[in-house]
Amino acid sequence: MKRILVVEDEPQITSFLKRGLTYKGFDVLVASTGEQALRTVREHSPDLVLLDIVLPNINGFEVCRCLRTDGHQELPILMLTAKDELSDKIIGLDSGADDYITKPFVLR
Repeated sequence: MKRILVVEDEPQITSFLKRGLTYKGFDVLVASTGEQALRTVREHSPDLVLLDIVLPNINGFEVCRCLRTDGHQELPILMLTAKDELSDKIIGLDSGADDYITKPFVLR
């Protein structure tokens, strides 16, 4: 079973994603802070990270950079965020994200 780490500090969005991804057959891990995300990747080796940008303490851009410099170059990272400015998308992709998806989104 593929494991997805959802890094999101909004409980309603986290719940929605976890429910939908679990229904689709994924094992879903959750982190609500950047520190939790980094620790969870080290401890559980997810197959994919869905990463919000606006997080407590360490933002998603920095989490992404840390993962890439810590040797997780092959780990797919998708930014999933409400920040929809072109400059944010460029920063996200430059920080190492594989793709950038803006909220609202359709799970399907």
